[in-house]
Amino acid sequence: MALRIGEFQPRSFTLWGSGYSRQDALADLKAGATVGLIALPLALALGITSLPQSIAGAVPAAAIGVLTAVIGGFIVSLLGGSRVQIGGPTVAFIPVILLVLQQHGYIGLLVATMLAGGILIIMGISRLGNLVRYIPYPVTSGLTTGIAISVIVTLTPDFLGIPDGPAAPHEFVARVGWIAQHIPQINPLAAILGIACALLIYFWPRLGWQRLPGSVVALVVATLAVVFLHWQSLYGVTTVGTRSGANLLPDRLTLVSLSDLTVSRIRDLIVPATSIALLVAIDSLLSARVADTLINDRHDPNSELIAHGLANLLCPFLGGLPVSGAVARTSTNIRCGGRTPLAGMVHAAVLLVLVLALQRYLLFVPLSALAAVLLLVAYRRGEWHEFARLGQMTRSDGVVLVTSCVLTVFFGVVVAVEVAMVLAAILFIRRMADTTQVSLVTANDELETSEQVAHGKRIPDGVLVYRIFGPFFFGAAEKMEDALRRMERLPRVLIVRMQLVPAMDATALDTLETVLEKMRAAGGTVILSGPHRQPLQLLSKAGFVERIGRPNIRAHFDDALARAEELLEDMKVPKAEEARVRP
Repeated sequence: MALRIGEFQPRSFTLWGSGYSRQDALADLKAGATVGLIALPLALALGITSLPQSIAGAVPAAAIGVLTAVIGGFIVSLLGGSRVQIGGPTVAFIPVILLVLQQHGYIGLLVATMLAGGILIIMGISRLGNLVRYIPYPVTSGLTTGIAISVIVTLTPDFLGIPDGPAAPHEFVARVGWIAQHIPQINPLAAILGIACALLIYFWPRLGWQRLPGSVVALVVATLAVVFLHWQSLYGVTTVGTRSGANLLPDRLTLVSLSDLTVSRIRDLIVPATSIALLVAIDSLLSARVADTLINDRHDPNSELIAHGLANLLCPFLGGLPVSGAVARTSTNIRCGGRTPLAGMVHAAVLLVLVLALQRYLLFVPLSALAAVLLLVAYRRGEWHEFARLGQMTRSDGVVLVTSCVLTVFFGVVVAVEVAMVLAAILFIRRMADTTQVSLVTANDELETSEQVAHGKRIPDGVLVYRIFGPFFFGAAEKMEDALRRMERLPRVLIVRMQLVPAMDATALDTLETVLEKMRAAGGTVILSGPHRQPLQLLSKAGFVERIGRPNIRAHFDDALARAEELLEDMKVPKAEEARVRP
């Protein structure tokens, strides 16, 4: 069965058919069950960390994290454009969520997430999914590392057992200062528990017990210690129950109503919604690309954006958080044998069953242990190795990497991506301009290819030949103007060789117009030699071909020289006359 509506073609509707075997189904069931088990502590931790009572109020944070993973994960797998993508809440959104909560409250967060879903759907319908691949690697590396730093700072109080009260700030600088001031309030047992869990999760893969997730083992051990040693009652170790109350799953959730969707609220939330949509697009499509390399497949980015848009549009109606593709859970799904979207749907179902069955016991999970789980996830998301090799990068890439990271930490995702992209574009233009050369060609020059050899060819007196090497655009157009200014006396004929110009822009066209005007004012003319298709189309569309004269555009250098001799004959130039160029 295949479903396609414009750019929307879910992979789940194309993969299940005659080629789907019993072995595939068993592999998907096994992978989905494993990922569902791993997703349980992550969903709890992300819900509690993203919705602190100090700014979100008395919302069932843990339940909301689970609800987002179940509903969002199911929709992404059912309707997404990737075979193995696992969706749900992710650590990347913690800084954005906290910022929106502080400024607009919980209802504002839900409305912003819905608006982000609409933006993502529009992006998918408009075929903008492929544009993410054009975001330079230093931008995404700096972005993910900046998010990792922000998340680590956000999690530090829970990790060390510092009471995170209403006065606790969530802006980066203020929070670092607040943590430093409250170091004396560290709960030693909670801190030891968090550090022990982090070490266990980090070193667990080296023990060779890959089938049992280290995060689950760490949480089970930590919970047993809290329960049987009475650390909660005797030593004040904070648990999930401390934050969520006696019931993990509440009787009712805070839902969005149509009355919340006012024009003024939508106007106020359009920037946060854009932040969420942009981060979902980058995070999800990068995760899908990682999955493609692991399974030798190719996802449909536009369908992926539409699916994530639908997930983010529907989850807030039930009080859910932003939904995105999760790199770690997707990679685990692949390693465990997941082959089709069924694995992602099974993951959502298993997660729901686990929460319903274990909700009584999950109340005793210590928050420092949950913080340890997220700390390791955030640490692994950071591109720390890129900063370690800054000295090996080009200066421009290093500047973009550091700028993207710093702006993400201090100003947020949208500002970081906007500024870093503009900076990367400017530095790229400068680099391309540096590679473009405008040089004088003489009869003694021997160039790279046989078509462009001037060696042995007689360049008539009164003729100058300039070669442009590389893209001829606004970053390099000034070099042509400089070449013209260096001429002590303009030649009667100027040949501009364009065999090595793959493309040109309007600024380059304007430069050629200026050159043509100056040459004609001095009684001379210009010949273009060997322009490629794109430059020729631009010149023709702008009317430059008619102004310069079609006979003065030649495909080969020999023809250009012959045309120059014809023009000189018409001008009757004395043999001794020769244009000169200042060094």
